Amino acid sequence: TESKHRRRGGDLKTRSTELGSAVTGSPLSAVLPASTTGKKSIVLPSETRKEIAKQAKVIKEERRAQIDERHKYLISRLADGIGLRDQQVEEDIISDDKFQLIEQFFAPSGLKKLLFFYQDVLQKKFNASLRSDGSTKSLLQKKLFITMGSTENFTGTCAFFLRTSDKVVTASNVSQEVNFGIFDCTNGNILQGLGFFLSQIMIPALKSQQQNWGAVKEGLKNSQIQDFLYSVDKFVGTLSSSRQNIENKIQLTKVDIDVYVSNLQNPSDYITA
Repeated sequence: TESKHRRRGGDLKTRSTELGSAVTGSPLSAVLPASTTGKKSIVLPSETRKEIAKQAKVIKEERRAQIDERHKYLISRLADGIGLRDQQVEEDIISDDKFQLIEQFFAPSGLKKLLFFYQDVLQKKFNASLRSDGSTKSLLQKKLFITMGSTENFTGTCAFFLRTSDKVVTASNVSQEVNFGIFDCTNGNILQGLGFFLSQIMIPALKSQQQNWGAVKEGLKNSQIQDFLYSVDKFVGTLSSSRQNIENKIQLTKVDIDVYVSNLQNPSDYITA
């Protein structure tokens, strides 16, 4: 009896620890897709899920109150670039565990880049009936989430914001201090997406800059600028060749070697060949 009591007490302690971690640590991570949080999902009791959802709602409303013109600028760019409604983008952002990265991006000398992926992720259906093995049903669904770019596989669309200086990003300068870009790598076609982004957007934009090249006074006429643009063009060509090689679109002609080898009888034949 004493042994059983100790085991039961240990189980209760373990469950209490897991619950405390889930509730006080990051409530949103319990209701977000496992693939975006990087954590293994745990089947929790319905009361626990309700409490976590309640706290998650409080956190979301606190974050919603922090939304200002800077956030709205990012939201509008994301909505236009990806093809979503502003309200949907806002909801995804305030539900994201990495929401604090936005403030770090706005801060003086803050993050140089802010990345978003929009792609299929596994969504857990908590209200679905449990399967025989105790698991819940999962399904793929499009999701917009903040990422560092190094923990999730990239299979969809990447939207990014880049800072142009170390100044604090304010409501009045956000459109000047922050650049926005997007490239589509649907189904993991990263080489194709990057090649298109460079050839159709970046290179034309660079070549349109006649004079605005910082300390270089001659602009496009400068030999270093010409060499740089040539290198970028060459890199795009390399991307295209690499993609074709990967997709097996370049096939070498098959040759019947025996026809040539059978006629080689002495050293002079080899020299001739």
